[in-house]
Amino acid sequence: MNHPPGAVCVRAPGKINLALRVGAPDEDGYHPLATVFQAVSLHEDVIATRADALSLTVEGRDAERVPTDDSNLALRAARLLQEHTGITAGAHLHIVKQVPVAGGMGGGSADAAAALLACDQLWDAGLDREQLVRLARRLGADVPFALTGLTAIGSGRGDVLTSAMVGGSYHWVLAVQDTGLSTPEVFAAFDDDGGTHAPAPHLDDALLVALRGGDPLALARHLVNDLEEAALDLRPELGDVIAAADRAGALAAVLSGSGPTVAALALDERHARSVAAVVQEAEVAREVLVVTGPVPGARVLEQVSGS
Repeated sequence: MNHPPGAVCVRAPGKINLALRVGAPDEDGYHPLATVFQAVSLHEDVIATRADALSLTVEGRDAERVPTDDSNLALRAARLLQEHTGITAGAHLHIVKQVPVAGGMGGGSADAAAALLACDQLWDAGLDREQLVRLARRLGADVPFALTGLTAIGSGRGDVLTSAMVGGSYHWVLAVQDTGLSTPEVFAAFDDDGGTHAPAPHLDDALLVALRGGDPLALARHLVNDLEEAALDLRPELGDVIAAADRAGALAAVLSGSGPTVAALALDERHARSVAAVVQEAEVAREVLVVTGPVPGARVLEQVSGS
């Protein structure tokens, strides 16, 4: 890809939640979480070029559904970096999307993480990764993970991360839907279903043991999402997606985050492609993708010299 002189291109991954345990909301209305994130090979690229002001353009998957005004998380990330450093330089951000919009896969968070790193490089701000992660936490619970990538345990609101040891890589089939699901609506449905009395969230140790062992058969027994029932209440047809993955021979299938993307675990790439073909034929998804994880977090792909 040819970029203007001085451009910085950063790639950040989308994510799936292998486990998502949700506790009762606190007095501020936030739900404590215990989750395992895995970054997967579906990326957002952000190309930052020098400009007088901040601006944004988008291309790629679901580009027409991405706001380009001040509500965009990547623009908010660039503005936060300006405010934090006192830098007055501007930037034009061009996003090339692969992660579905409103799919529970953290695409907007990946944009924000990539924008933080790209603008830090473009403006020579000199922040280290730890400082960028602290800023990322102010932008949203999933943004820090898009910076760190790989596989991590998230606690608090999902933004307090601990690296998780993983043996090998995993193969996933993603069933992507036409329309997204609102995260606040899913959490509200969770509360209506008794979530206001949910216990403190806790991850099963056996899940972490399975990850360390690199055994997809063992991992399959521990995929879980406390929001799945609430999401199915709002979108009953997602049950058809999970059923199709089961019929296709997936080891297990789980809703990613607040949905509506369903992630199905496969033994290997050949098995994943077989599962994907059957799910595609069932016509329960707009698009069926095969990805692997874990992959690295936000990283600079290229920096074109010049003024």
